[in-house]
Amino acid sequence: MAPPSERVVRVAVLGCGNVGAALVGILGDRSGALTVQSGARLEIAGIAVVDAAAPRPSHVPRPLLTSDATGLVTDPSVDVVVELMGGLEPAGALVRAALDAGKPVVTANKALLASSEGVALRALAAERGVDLLYEAAVAGAIPLVRALRESLTGEHITRVLGIVNGTTNFILTRMAEQGAGYGDALAEAQDLGYAERDPTADVEGEDAAAKAAILAGVAFGYDVAGDDVAREGITGIRHADVEFADRFGYVIKLLAVVERAGEESLSVRVHPAMVPREHPLAGVRGAFNAVFIEGATAGELMLYGQGAGGLPTASAVVGDLIDATRNLLAGTTAPAPDRLPARLLPTQDLVTAFYLALDVVDRPGVLAAVTAAFGEHGVSIRSMEQEGRDGGARLLFVTHRAREGDVLATLADLRQLDAVGAVTGVMRIVELP
Repeated sequence: MAPPSERVVRVAVLGCGNVGAALVGILGDRSGALTVQSGARLEIAGIAVVDAAAPRPSHVPRPLLTSDATGLVTDPSVDVVVELMGGLEPAGALVRAALDAGKPVVTANKALLASSEGVALRALAAERGVDLLYEAAVAGAIPLVRALRESLTGEHITRVLGIVNGTTNFILTRMAEQGAGYGDALAEAQDLGYAERDPTADVEGEDAAAKAAILAGVAFGYDVAGDDVAREGITGIRHADVEFADRFGYVIKLLAVVERAGEESLSVRVHPAMVPREHPLAGVRGAFNAVFIEGATAGELMLYGQGAGGLPTASAVVGDLIDATRNLLAGTTAPAPDRLPARLLPTQDLVTAFYLALDVVDRPGVLAAVTAAFGEHGVSIRSMEQEGRDGGARLLFVTHRAREGDVLATLADLRQLDAVGAVTGVMRIVELP
């Protein structure tokens, strides 16, 4: 066999935004080392972009830019395709064309992978006997997919908790540590480039839901679509909730949660939660990501690092590109076990502890009426605090573990009480392993 320096693998790069440009830079700067690591010289065959005349970093070779993404993917001289365009289309059609032609694909496209088309693309890759690799789609530079797919493949994983969106973690960190309001913290995240001008996908949990769906497949072997993930964002979190959490030893985090709910079903959800300060996830600050894995025999593990940004994400793409190249040269593929359709636990059957906040009229008998509503639905109160307010009071409750449907029924009854002005806070509480 020829030495690595004489073997060439030609790579088509689809998209040249932050991640694509960073990838092109890494391939140029580390060419020699990557040749040794992959077993072949990685040569960029072309870079597909929407507008070839748009400004680009100086290290991006303009002669390689093309607006003909389909032509680049179907070019017989191209060996591997890296898709960094994002979105469902035309990315989905281009990935399908590459796989159908027997070309390995590396992608960071979480939205595509978490869609029904993503399920079909994984099946097509298996049918064609080529890789579809996506380490960068879940947690940036954190080697999470590879760890779950390979190192922990024999582990009976019971739960995965993840801080998988750096934008929301930055906002919640600022609210907790500097007393910032949600709007001010979001504006700072936008100024620093952590949040988009339209932050909806991040703050409403859409981004994290797609990643939770991917984790359900990698960690548990079930196909879950992002649209099927129960989702709640952070826009309703108030400074009062953050203060309460701190006073009682919690930190608020937006979590992606995937856990077993019996032998054949999963609970897959994204929502803010109060995390005990002693839990490793509570110390994850700023725009960093972390994923906490609980296994029956391995115990608790946590992977932590940069979850977004051009260079960290491109680093994960390079790792997949090296794997795809090695496998291509060896005539093999990365492990890709079959998956089963998921049976998802209805959210009303989730059992966990809750934090609840109510604004009430301050008069005799109110507390008795409120606690009676809890008792009516079998929701046990673990602790309660009352704060005086102008003309009224705020009641803050922490419950014991309760069925979510029973908590929702309790809240419905509370809203009917004349003495209850508003339910101002509802949040799940994470328990220590």
